[in-house]
Amino acid sequence: MDFGIVFANTGPFVEPDAAAAFASHAEAAGFESLWTVEHVVVPAGYESTYPYDPSGRMPGNDDAPIPDPLVWLSYLAAVTSRIRLATGILIVPQRNPLVLAKQLATLDALSGGRMEFGIGVGWLEEEFDALGVPFDDRGRRTDDYVVAMRALWADERATHHGEFASFDECVMRPQPRRGTIPVHVGGHSDAAARRAGRLGDGFFPGKGDHAELERLFGVARQAAFEAGRNPDVLTFTSGGNGAIGSRALDEVGELAAMGVTRVVLPSSLFWQDTEEALARYGAEIIAKAP
Repeated sequence: MDFGIVFANTGPFVEPDAAAAFASHAEAAGFESLWTVEHVVVPAGYESTYPYDPSGRMPGNDDAPIPDPLVWLSYLAAVTSRIRLATGILIVPQRNPLVLAKQLATLDALSGGRMEFGIGVGWLEEEFDALGVPFDDRGRRTDDYVVAMRALWADERATHHGEFASFDECVMRPQPRRGTIPVHVGGHSDAAARRAGRLGDGFFPGKGDHAELERLFGVARQAAFEAGRNPDVLTFTSGGNGAIGSRALDEVGELAAMGVTRVVLPSSLFWQDTEEALARYGAEIIAKAP
């Protein structure tokens, strides 16, 4: 089992010195990955429903800092050597796919192939409006952009003609170290699970108890089979809110039995006494996990 940290670019870790120390200590403690969140802007007084809290509102105030994930990860790539650099998630339909493919490939190349690309379609309609991006077609736009980016990463001269992106004979350098970047589809809906099976290398449900996670994993595997892909190549990441305290190792074992290959913990667990808290989790859980 691998262990990561989500909401990594929030709280005290928006500050440069704290972020660098956090990443270094997480790497030393045995954590495999850091996962960022993003919003370009948060329109004040938004009415869209945040799907991961009963209040329908994001944690924190509307003006809580959220550094750009790729810039933040690039900064930390320079002070680490092993920990993987992940977006969890990046709102794909809000970005130009050619520019984004170049940014991701550059970060992957400079970091020695450590990039993990967690993607989402977004939920904050007012943000899409502010950016001038249509909200209703964001799912189809995401699918098309992922295919386009993979062509740019893998082909000598990439050509793609989709519903939203179209180009011929484009050369993009540098390309990722391994010829591509793993794509992890985020979201807690059946549509997200099907997208993961049809298109993704992994699936990262944003929420769900064990029964719901197993059901969603089944949806993803079935979608992979129907798309002519091997369902066994999918990796599964799960939130680790239960992987703390006296039952942490039991929780990790149960998730592993379901097919989960990575557990991610919220960064807020490590906001206080960061080095000690990370080292303690590494010694008590990561070192003893299956």
